Amino acid sequence: MALLEIENLRVIYPNGTEAIKSITLNAEAGEIVAIIGRSGAGKSTLLRCINGLQPTSAGRIVLNGSEINALSESERIQLRRKIGFIWQEYNLIDRLPAITNVLTGRLGYNNSWQSALGIFNTTHRRIALHNLERVNLLHRARHRADKLSGGEKQRVAIARAMSQQPTVVLADEPVASLDPELATQVMSVLARVAREDGVLTLINIHQVELAKAFADRLIGIANGTVVFDGKPNELTP
Repeated sequence: MALLEIENLRVIYPNGTEAIKSITLNAEAGEIVAIIGRSGAGKSTLLRCINGLQPTSAGRIVLNGSEINALSESERIQLRRKIGFIWQEYNLIDRLPAITNVLTGRLGYNNSWQSALGIFNTTHRRIALHNLERVNLLHRARHRADKLSGGEKQRVAIARAMSQQPTVVLADEPVASLDPELATQVMSVLARVAREDGVLTLINIHQVELAKAFADRLIGIANGTVVFDGKPNELTP
């Protein structure tokens, strides 16, 4: 059984817009899958469906044996704990240091009162520091997020996602805000840590050459359907 199974997924927004017409795909643990396509093709909607944030109109999504639409809200919260999400705009708390931002990836494993007080035990801190080291930012652990460069912020976001010890990582245009050199660096870091941990990673990305360079597999989406699914060297102009 694939780690992620999507069958005949369809999403229609309340205003009648058909964001996803019909998507069927499977993905295995450890794969790095780049999802390519124009703006409005349905890429971001697809990731939000997998994360349980976007209601679906039809079809089914099964992640690690759990059908997302069949879960209660509390069960979805538990499942989401194992889904790392990397946003285009970083979603860091600017006034907090990098280490604290990474520690927020451990909130799902903390007691509610500890989370409210910002208390993290030694195990949480060890995991967070380890992941900062993996993205080459241990020396910036005490620096406020708003003092970091764009590339550094996205590497902090990667460290935060990996600190969840996720089953799957979803990255929505993670390098769209970066210049080409930084984009290559961030994609390299993301691919490396994902492969080290054997985590299924789905990356929405516009830069096709970066997708071909770092992904094991490409999925092309147009008008809410899959129009290509194959290895990078199989993608024609």
